[in-house]
Amino acid sequence: MLYASLKAVHLLAVIVWIGGMFFMLHCLRPAAALLEPPLRLTLLHATMRRFFVAVLASIVVIAVSGVAMISMAWSSARRSNLLFNMPLDWYTMIVVFVLMTAVFVHVRWVLFRRLGAAVAAQRWPEGAAAAGAIRWEVMVNLVLGIFVVVAVRLGAA
Repeated sequence: MLYASLKAVHLLAVIVWIGGMFFMLHCLRPAAALLEPPLRLTLLHATMRRFFVAVLASIVVIAVSGVAMISMAWSSARRSNLLFNMPLDWYTMIVVFVLMTAVFVHVRWVLFRRLGAAVAAQRWPEGAAAAGAIRWEVMVNLVLGIFVVVAVRLGAA
């Protein structure tokens, strides 16, 4: 029961992160393009500020639940006097999670700060450049997220 609950929470956090990136790139951004740069960049900045709080919470939940599930599997194998061998898809999840987290850290603490400074100073071309860089890195993370979901699903088949 505990393992299943951890897995559900883990998956929900993944859905928040990947779903939020899809929404930002394919729903909000194209709709915001109809606005003038001051309104568009202010809207994107305010939305990202809120979304990044959710992503940070998702990262913590994914890490804690993932470590807990691995620990439970290891403990179960040990109690049964078996060797614990993590499946390849678990290694894939860990590596992609670390990569996605690194990209997020760069987006949140480098590019997003540039966007915020540009919006505060009303330097719209600089803000547009920062938003474009954020878009690119979020797209990379979305592709990584989709890859890991597909890889894990294929590994479980």
